[in-house]
Amino acid sequence: MWTLTWMIGLLLILLAIRVPVVVALFVPSLLYIALDPGAKWGVAAQQTISGVDSFPLLAVPMFILLGNIANVSGVSDKLFDAATALFGRVRGSLGYVSIASSFGFSWMSGAAISDAAALGRVQVPAMTKRGYSSSFATGITASASLIAPILPPSLPAIIYGVVGGVSVGALFVAGIVPALVLVTLLTVTVWWMMRKRDDLRLEPVHGSERWIPVLKALPPMGAAVIVLGGILGGAFTPTEAAGIGVAYMLVLSAFYRALTWKNIKTMLRSTAETSGVVMLIVAASALFGWVLTRERAPQLVAEAMLSITTNPVVFLLLLNILLLIVGAFMDVTPAILILVPLIAPMAGDYGLSPIHLGIVIIFNLLIGLLTPPVGLVLFVLSSVTGVSVQQVTKGVLPFFIPLLGALVLITYFPFLATWLPGLLGMGG
Repeated sequence: MWTLTWMIGLLLILLAIRVPVVVALFVPSLLYIALDPGAKWGVAAQQTISGVDSFPLLAVPMFILLGNIANVSGVSDKLFDAATALFGRVRGSLGYVSIASSFGFSWMSGAAISDAAALGRVQVPAMTKRGYSSSFATGITASASLIAPILPPSLPAIIYGVVGGVSVGALFVAGIVPALVLVTLLTVTVWWMMRKRDDLRLEPVHGSERWIPVLKALPPMGAAVIVLGGILGGAFTPTEAAGIGVAYMLVLSAFYRALTWKNIKTMLRSTAETSGVVMLIVAASALFGWVLTRERAPQLVAEAMLSITTNPVVFLLLLNILLLIVGAFMDVTPAILILVPLIAPMAGDYGLSPIHLGIVIIFNLLIGLLTPPVGLVLFVLSSVTGVSVQQVTKGVLPFFIPLLGALVLITYFPFLATWLPGLLGMGG
């Protein structure tokens, strides 16, 4: 018990002083191996390498590349134009356009930061130009960006699936209904906030001027059809779907004449940087997780939790509180890699589906992307729009109501996550 205490304490101290996550994970793990004569360096190295030696993890760089190709090819502009043409005459229309654009772009990005960066540079200036406050514009854009990591190709779902031993395809499908719940609650919130703003309507668009932008947005959405349709149809695995989706988007980008050498260099560099960081964290977490398993940490945590409560309702409440706190200080990927090996073994004791548990964990940690002091989406939006982080944070605050409302529904109505995978014979 003392060993676990000093290891976790050292990890928290290193994270608190902003040491890179990879270093914060490696340092206590290597100290443990050095101090324990029974721990062999060769076994530790093998555990570290095996952490990234996984076929499903190949989907991570491919889906990151897919999102980057979508960014440089102007897909976000086409989706925004299509949504504007459809919803422009509605009161507070650009709020709904923001949600619809994020929903469409989510099928290609898989990450909230990509969504916020790509759509924020388009939506926020357009909204402020038409009379929306910068707080509202950044608030709805930031909140809607959380749709991306829930829908396929969700990068957090891939990481959770690999760590928790759960089908990535089932997790992809499980995220669809919860994402629609979030879309619905965000839409209701926009309606409530904009219900008296008759001035926030666009001029009506008629005839072909209305449908041309919609038709232009259909080819990019083909990537979503290929990825999800192929997985559901059993034609290919999520990893294979990622490769085919990238090939499709490359052809589409060439057709749009967006594959300049500058753009190719930008998207490849961004993909390599992001993928490298993710894989390093996965490797470090594999070693740290091996040490925790060796010290029986999962069993000790399960025993401690069961001594507090055997009621799954109370367990989920405590889990949500823990994850919301962790998410405010740690990014989604390292949080999943560190916590899931400890939490997942308890799911069976409380009668919880591992798929439902995965969606609960992912959604909790996503809210942390909008929560200071880390709040990566807040900083990304501030960077691409020029709006201060304080103003972006102020704009996000009202949207915590629908976000927490969606969290409660997803947590205590597990069928929202398990119904569709069960219907398709993918477990649940």
